[in-house]
Amino acid sequence: EFLKEADVVVTNPPFSLFHEYVAQLIEYKKHFIIIGNQNAITYKEIFPLIKENKLWLGIQNGNMSFVVPDYYEMRATRSWRDEKGNNWRSLGNTCWFTNLEHDHRNKPLVLTKRYDPRYYPKFDNYSAINIDKVMDIPVDYDGVMGVPITFLHKYCSTQFRIVGIACGNTRASYPKSILDYVHYIPNPNDHGGCGVINGKRVYSRILIQKI
Repeated sequence: EFLKEADVVVTNPPFSLFHEYVAQLIEYKKHFIIIGNQNAITYKEIFPLIKENKLWLGIQNGNMSFVVPDYYEMRATRSWRDEKGNNWRSLGNTCWFTNLEHDHRNKPLVLTKRYDPRYYPKFDNYSAINIDKVMDIPVDYDGVMGVPITFLHKYCSTQFRIVGIACGNTRASYPKSILDYVHYIPNPNDHGGCGVINGKRVYSRILIQKI
C-alpha cells in the first residue's frame, strides 16, 4: 500500500531480493533510486532493462561509504570511525540504480585511442574485440566491442548501442536472434556465455557498438 502511494522510491533493498524488488517497481510503474550490487548489472532479469533503456546507473557508483550502527564490529579493512565517532563501512562494488534522469547521464565519451589488432584481441566465441579499460575504446572501430561492466557508469545512449552481454548466464538471458548477431559459438571454457580469448575466460563484458 505504501508503494502504491509513492511517487519516488529511494531505498536499499536486500541484495538477495534485488531482481524481485526491481520487477515490483517496474510493475507498479514507479520512479526509483535504489542501491544494489554492481554485479546485478549482469543478472538476466536486470540487464534487459538496461539494454532497453528502462534502467541505468546513478551518479555515485563503485566505491561507496556508509555510516552503520555503533554495534557493528570494526573490520581490518574498509572500516573506520571519523572524528565524531561515527562508525563507517565502505563497499567497492555498490551502485545506485535508477530510472530518473540526471546530469551525468548521456554525456558522450571522449575517445582518443585508435584501433590496432595487436592490442585488441578478438574473442574465441564472439565476433567482437575485447577492451579491458573503458578509456581504451577506439574512436575508429565500428564493429562490436566487449567492454567492462564499469562502462555503464559512463554510458551515452546516443553514442553507443548495447548489443548484449557476455557473461555466465548469457544463454539464459537472450533469445537466439541476439546471440546470432554477435555470432556466439559455445565454448567449453565460457561457463555459459563469458568471453573467451585464446582459451582463457575473461570477466563479464558488455557488448556495445558505436551509433
